[in-house]
Amino acid sequence: MKANTIPKRKVEISASIMCIDWLHAAKQLKILEEQSIDYLHWDVIDGRFAPDFTMGSSIINKFRASSSRPSDYHLMVEEPSQLFDNFSITPGDIFSVHQECCRNLHRDLVSLRKKGARVGVALNPGTSLEVLDYVIEDIDVILVMSVNPGFMGQELVPQTLGKIEKLRRRIDDMHLDIKISVDGNVNYQNIPNMVEAGADILVGGSSGLFRNDMDLEDSIKYLRESISEGEEKR
Repeated sequence: MKANTIPKRKVEISASIMCIDWLHAAKQLKILEEQSIDYLHWDVIDGRFAPDFTMGSSIINKFRASSSRPSDYHLMVEEPSQLFDNFSITPGDIFSVHQECCRNLHRDLVSLRKKGARVGVALNPGTSLEVLDYVIEDIDVILVMSVNPGFMGQELVPQTLGKIEKLRRRIDDMHLDIKISVDGNVNYQNIPNMVEAGADILVGGSSGLFRNDMDLEDSIKYLRESISEGEEKR
């Protein structure tokens, strides 16, 4: 898969903290810091939009106090604006809400911008890119879900690679400064294709970053090697 000519951009890593080894969370958080991982990714799930529950704001804010890494919030909740005031947003943080969850998406993006966040819109695998037509110029990040939200360890929905490629062309054709983030089955086999298609941020979870079969330092090394492989194909 070859996307249109893509400018050289650094591909960033966002560590999905829902997949951390909770019995050794302090140690792994320190490693993420030492390895200069770009973001800490916070999945907030309400059990309605997606069939699971994850961390609340009190846990997230406690983790944040122990790290200098920027935050990458991903709210998988109905009417996420009800929770905006619960989080300590600081400059450089990304805050993504699902298009499928917002009755007034534009209003929610404006509200997040006023709070100082870099604003993002998340799209499920089956959601068309056309829903972004009238808000795309107000977005900093578009989060493409490559699995259906809710549980870690799912298989990649293969059509999302073409979706990333199409979105990359659209962003470049419009000369917009928007990053494409990809979340779901971000493993060493899929990463090169995701990066080649145009991904800028990769959310590392149980299949690529917090793996049971290797130390965190090693998984970071292999993840970065997979990114480099994809960058060479651009």
